[in-house]
Amino acid sequence: MKELCDLKLQINGQHTFYLHQKLICSYSGRIKKMVKQEKKKSQPKNEGLKISDFPGGPEGFELISRFCYNNGRIPITPTSISLLHCSALFLEMTEEISPCNLLIQTEALMDGLFYWSWSDILTSLKACENFFSIADQSGLIDRLISALFTKISANSEIPLLQLQACGGSSTPLRSSSSCSSSPDSSSKTPESMKPCLNREWWFDDLTFLAPPIIEKMMILLGAYGSDNKNLLLTRFLFNYLRVAVQRPYLIYKKEYASLADTAVHGVVLMGRTAFSCRGLFWVLRVVSNLGLSRETRYKLERLMGLVLDQATLDDLLISGGTEGGAVYDVNLVLRLVRVFVSSEEGGEGPSQKMKKVGRLIDKYLGEISPDQGLKVTKFLGLAESLPDAARDCYDGVYRALDIYLESHPNLSAEERMNLCRCLNYEKLTLEACKDLAKNRGIPPGIAVQALASQQAKLQIKTHSNPQARPDPLETPRLHALPEPVKVRPDPLEDLAEKEELRLNLYKMQNRVIELEKVCKEMKGQMSKMVKSKSFNYRSCHQNSSSKGMPRLC
Repeated sequence: MKELCDLKLQINGQHTFYLHQKLICSYSGRIKKMVKQEKKKSQPKNEGLKISDFPGGPEGFELISRFCYNNGRIPITPTSISLLHCSALFLEMTEEISPCNLLIQTEALMDGLFYWSWSDILTSLKACENFFSIADQSGLIDRLISALFTKISANSEIPLLQLQACGGSSTPLRSSSSCSSSPDSSSKTPESMKPCLNREWWFDDLTFLAPPIIEKMMILLGAYGSDNKNLLLTRFLFNYLRVAVQRPYLIYKKEYASLADTAVHGVVLMGRTAFSCRGLFWVLRVVSNLGLSRETRYKLERLMGLVLDQATLDDLLISGGTEGGAVYDVNLVLRLVRVFVSSEEGGEGPSQKMKKVGRLIDKYLGEISPDQGLKVTKFLGLAESLPDAARDCYDGVYRALDIYLESHPNLSAEERMNLCRCLNYEKLTLEACKDLAKNRGIPPGIAVQALASQQAKLQIKTHSNPQARPDPLETPRLHALPEPVKVRPDPLEDLAEKEELRLNLYKMQNRVIELEKVCKEMKGQMSKMVKSKSFNYRSCHQNSSSKGMPRLC
């Protein structure tokens, strides 16, 4: 065997081939040069030659050896042509070394590339993933992608290469009009959250290609990074990323970061003309875990914050991942609210948009309140993120606060006091104020303040209107109740409510006085217990049996 195979060749440090030196050198110019250089060295010849970074590894070199041992013939298929072409370039298997060499054979087939079928082009492009850098340097990737573009343009209404920015009134408006409508909010399927429901015929066929190839496509089309001004390509990227994030074996998500940035740049450029509010939230869900850059995320969140009044509760319920152990991403909602509030500043009084966002945030607070990972500071920050004028009634905030207190029974008294800071007692309805006074999770001092505020409000109304006819527009109501427009309130019922409010306030004051008396009794008993330490155990025992501790209840 050693006499027949006089060439020892190690490929990528993975496998060693024993070959005939004369035969291999008659086809490969690179191996021929390596053999000559090895002969000039004084080192032992039994170490053989070593080749690194060979395209396709040992499997690829096995195809080359078959070509050489088969008198320069080998079946060339769409699956193997990319590997054979790059291997021939790497080993310098040119016409100068041998007539009808491997490189000239692959080039001859590549000349008819534009006549290949769609599946053959995709197969050859997919095969380049294992040796992308060599295929890219040789120009093979560019040729395959160009053939792909030609097929797309030939089978589409609008040529792909002629699509321009979506800002004008040219062809992209056709695509934007088909996907600018808001999806049906009643549907809970993932399809309903897409900014564009319709997909081109070629979208799904390209989803199995690696990110470097898709990046190369976008670069060749001049739509990579901040240069992306094409709605159709933006839709394709989101379809590609949507499929990518659903793969359970996706580990290297950072490979998709540049594509995510490119897609979001297209969204920011087109803005609300092509993407509804729900579509923007869907975009964030797709790219949030793909390594989106901070600058790009800021632009997307700003666009979302400006249309926050169009959002729904389902839109805001975005998973918070593992950050702080919270179920939902409260920090995101806080950032969106800040963007919206800053955009509404300077107006004359609270707008309807502001009040709509206020109701939305109250619903969101009620939904996230049971979350055990939600901190007091986050709850309080979100409740206080809107100005006081954004809410006509604070019953929604109180309901959320009540749920939070029930779900977090281990809160300290100081934390409960701080949480009640987000309430405006004057904007609580009478029903909510009654419930607050009976709520044992609320500190007694807070309950007294709320009842006193309600009493003062009723007294002001009584003095301003002697006939005790409250204005329906000024009477606070629960949001869940319809507004009584034409119903005239009964003065007797109003007086009964006043009496009940005074009675509740009186009961609460008595409760506070009783608690103070109990505290004084406990202090006095504690002082007696300290003085009694000078007596022996028997006398203390007799004392305590004859004169027991006062009952606190």
